[in-house]
Amino acid sequence: MTSMAGITGTATDRWLPFPRPAAGGLRLFCIPHAGGGASAFRPWIGAVPGVAVCPLQPPAREARFRDEPHLDMGPLAAEIADVVSAATDGPYAIYGHSLGALTGFEAVREIRRRGGQMPVHLFVSGCAAPQVQDSLLPNVHDASDAEIVALLRRLGGTPESLLGDPALLELILPAIRADLTVKETYRYVPEAPLDLPLTVLAADDDPRAGAAETAAWREQAGGGFMLHTVGEGHFAVFEQARITHKHLREALKPWL
Repeated sequence: MTSMAGITGTATDRWLPFPRPAAGGLRLFCIPHAGGGASAFRPWIGAVPGVAVCPLQPPAREARFRDEPHLDMGPLAAEIADVVSAATDGPYAIYGHSLGALTGFEAVREIRRRGGQMPVHLFVSGCAAPQVQDSLLPNVHDASDAEIVALLRRLGGTPESLLGDPALLELILPAIRADLTVKETYRYVPEAPLDLPLTVLAADDDPRAGAAETAAWREQAGGGFMLHTVGEGHFAVFEQARITHKHLREALKPWL
């Protein structure tokens, strides 16, 4: 995957598929879960008063289904750092769910290494802290399609109409398998905590992120830490969107 240093407007548009807000104001860049796309956050656009929600579209899904997916966290985080930096003209925050949480965290650390403009807040959900040892599958490179489908059923959030349709599975599984590869091969490297507020939106009965694993995000927060429970299950932040949006707005109130 080539770097996006010197990113062009066309490349930025691929990552930001929905109309962007006018200059100024606070933007919230949202990074989806493994196999997910920007459409997961589309209902959030206009739902958080004062916040311009900007969903990010990773390659190999939705309108970008022909683009080659990332298989490694480093280049993926660096590309998102490029996009966010190119699309920012004021204060901004980053939100990531599940794999998107881990990716957002690493993108912020990459921006810090570059000396770039840091976000005013980082939000994460559905994800254990990066320093916590986590194994999604014994070896995702060798997992069968049936094993991955079984995993998606356990997590919930993927319509059965997709999981039960071989033709549709053929379209969505490459992105899911690539994202799971990013997750499985990720290796946390210790750095100083982020000097910004960090909010965790947790859920009861989340098979991917238990209470202890999500609370461990506190170690990464050098500028304040908050943890809220919004519901049950891995996709509770979407199913209980009104509660999620309330926490987002309260955390971002100083910049609105």
